[in-house]
Amino acid sequence: MLISILDKINSFNEFIFTPIDSLVEKLPLAPWAIDAVCDSIHLLPFLFFVFILIEFLEFYYADKINSSLRKTGDYGVIIGSLAAIFPQCGFSVMASSLYSRRIITRGTLIAVYLATSDETIPVLLAIPQKAYLIIPIVGIKLFIAILMGYFIDLALHQKKSEVPGVYETEEKIEEGCCKHDIEHGSKRELIIHPIMHTINIFVFILSITLVLNFCMEHFSMTSLSGGKYTQILLASLVGLIPNCAVSIGLTMMLVKGSITFAACMAGLLSNSGLGLLVLLKNNEFKDTMLIIFIILAISIVSGAAIEFLT
Repeated sequence: MLISILDKINSFNEFIFTPIDSLVEKLPLAPWAIDAVCDSIHLLPFLFFVFILIEFLEFYYADKINSSLRKTGDYGVIIGSLAAIFPQCGFSVMASSLYSRRIITRGTLIAVYLATSDETIPVLLAIPQKAYLIIPIVGIKLFIAILMGYFIDLALHQKKSEVPGVYETEEKIEEGCCKHDIEHGSKRELIIHPIMHTINIFVFILSITLVLNFCMEHFSMTSLSGGKYTQILLASLVGLIPNCAVSIGLTMMLVKGSITFAACMAGLLSNSGLGLLVLLKNNEFKDTMLIIFIILAISIVSGAAIEFLT
């Protein structure tokens, strides 16, 4: 049903944006820049539709998901991973806050980070011909997240109350990428936040597409991409940057053919949106550095394994 709706939006795009494309083509821009502007504008209806859907699901179910995660016990890794796959804004932020208050284990937190899809799913849904990539990306992330989450907790023999760090008794109001309250949203935000989020993501996509088109126009793909395993290492390091633009950039580079699927997966595994930023702010420093090292190691090894097997 969702694919059918996206197809209808695509048909609507072709009807509405044909005259807009004609206007853009008259601008004094290079052909690669015109292509970037047109391609990005065409994504707007898809992005808005997806973010409206996400906002409604987040508004009505985010509290239930967060409440469930607080009471999960031995099922925290599974529930956290499944919840993180859903592209709601700020779940990794919530997980970081719960971990800093010793409500979830380190394995659960890392599972959430590894499974977090951030903007990958909305971007791929906005490009219907590439939407098939969602299944392998989500499936691999979910498998690695659950496997590594339980392995870490079992290897460390760690329970929630045994996690070292700074215990907090006062809950903080955490903000998502668009500076909105991710825990206590209002019905007013059901429209306002999707509009803001669509504009923000559109700007990111346009900027990234302009850079990619420029590079592909003026440089060879080899000089842009580097070796396969070098890509994996670099993508894993870039993925640690706490910003949703990273997942957008990695996804667009995969779509454009600038990086391999393995490198994209490595970067998406290490990327947890704003989660790491909150962890650095609220958690004990040495413990946070250990978590970052574990995530980076898992991402690099997983990317290399995917490259070897494909």
